[in-house]
Amino acid sequence: MERTPYGFLLVAAGGFLGAVARHAVDVGVGGVLAAASGSRLAPLAGVPTGVGTLVANVVGSFALGILLTRASSDRIRLLVGTGALSSFTTYSTFVADAVALGTPAGAWYVGVSYATGFAAAALGLAVGRGWRR
Repeated sequence: MERTPYGFLLVAAGGFLGAVARHAVDVGVGGVLAAASGSRLAPLAGVPTGVGTLVANVVGSFALGILLTRASSDRIRLLVGTGALSSFTTYSTFVADAVALGTPAGAWYVGVSYATGFAAAALGLAVGRGWRR
């Protein structure tokens, strides 16, 4: 990997974009769930813990699978993989959400998160390998 100032800039720029996209997923999922439940509360109020995190992690796993098979350069991997996708997906929030849900629901959430994350990554790898250049 590129360990130059430009490489660090690529990671930083990707990290900024990934973090903003991650926040947008949380807000969007909260709005959809609030609308679906007919809630007149603020978009994120009352949203079950972990739904936005689960969506971001599954989408990010799929995207990483594609990136690993299709990236044309180390710089693309730095910008998109190390920068954007690493800040878009989140392990620390995943763990905090699992703990906040309590033992039975938290265990279910961990299982669903790992199963869907691995499945999405495998699907991304398969899709990436299936594309012709």
